[in-house]
Amino acid sequence: MSERSFTMYSTPWCGYCHRLRGQLDREGISYEVIDIEQHPEAAVTVQEVNNGNQTVPTLVYADGSAQTNPSLAQVKAKLASLTS
Repeated sequence: MSERSFTMYSTPWCGYCHRLRGQLDREGISYEVIDIEQHPEAAVTVQEVNNGNQTVPTLVYADGSAQTNPSLAQVKAKLASLTS
């Protein structure tokens, strides 16, 4: 995929974020990463989709939908639904 498929909100210390990023990279899935500790406005976005919690990884897609700590299979299924 040549364009960014979604935005991943993350922190440098998040093990789940590192694992998912590694899986996405191996699959060749492109995405943008935003560190919510460096960008407070991004932390607000994460809180809005997670009932006030700053849970990462949170992925936000072009259609405005979001997933929190999804599996690689869930991400791939969501991306497939966006292209169909």
